[in-house]
Amino acid sequence: MELPLRLRQSVDALLTGVSTNDLAIATQALSQRYRNEVRDGRLHISDSRAALAYIATRMPATYAAVHASLSAFAERAPDFAPRSILDVGAGPGTVIWAVANLWPQLEAATLVESSPAIRAIGEKLVAETSLQRVAWHAADLRSGIPDTPHDLVTLAYVLDELAPADRAALVERLWSLAFSALVIVEPGTPAGWQRILDARATLIAAGAHILAPCPHALTCPIAAPDWCHFSARVARSRIHRLAKGAEVPWEDEKFIYLAAARMPAEKDASRVLTPPESATGRVRLKLCQPTGTATHRLITRREGDVFKRARRADWGDTISE
Repeated sequence: MELPLRLRQSVDALLTGVSTNDLAIATQALSQRYRNEVRDGRLHISDSRAALAYIATRMPATYAAVHASLSAFAERAPDFAPRSILDVGAGPGTVIWAVANLWPQLEAATLVESSPAIRAIGEKLVAETSLQRVAWHAADLRSGIPDTPHDLVTLAYVLDELAPADRAALVERLWSLAFSALVIVEPGTPAGWQRILDARATLIAAGAHILAPCPHALTCPIAAPDWCHFSARVARSRIHRLAKGAEVPWEDEKFIYLAAARMPAEKDASRVLTPPESATGRVRLKLCQPTGTATHRLITRREGDVFKRARRADWGDTISE
């Protein structure tokens, strides 16, 4: 997965002339804050150097995870066609690019971001989209979110920055502002999965339909030390590799997400929870099923069309049996 061409060109332009040494230092500091889920009252992206490090190294991974999450939701709701989006904790506007890629009819976006440094960059980048109306809000996520409902509401890589006491209230607030759907994305760690489980419980209690990744609204069948998560492969640009001191031209972004909607899914399907294990004439899949169970399923060539679908399935895909 790569950033869209126009976005990639705009990011490259903003990074032109930036010291790779400064970028590497800022990237390391930023990575440590995200990895350790630091909540010390300071913004993760507090200055322009951190903002540039973010668009060089975190934006591609965030885009890939968000795009994969929204694609999974779109598969479960093929008639959904949002005209407006509210993105909370918008950063440089990464989500907007993924939404516009999947739903070109998108017309209006409201973006809420409290960091002046990343918001300034985001304003430049989102201006390159074809959106007719874009409104940025410098607001605290606990109290400053606009009251206007939108077709789609998104919250990507934000819950980990909030105190536990503030998370449920924010999820409830965002659900009240979603005409049709709310999509939440978190890091694919055990802690990120737990935050998604908590949000899932809050949304089910509010009457939401869970469309993805769960094929049901029953108790999650996954038990610790296992956890539910998925992976997106991300292409690294030259400056991305330099900032991270990496040689491999790609990285895998682990993520977990939740798509809740006002409408139910059109049909039942199981979700592939781990990379498939393939051998000649057989495929072994770990599936989360509409019945609320997670089981390993051995599918052989004798099962005809089911086997063909299973052979094409990848980690995170749905499969109908």
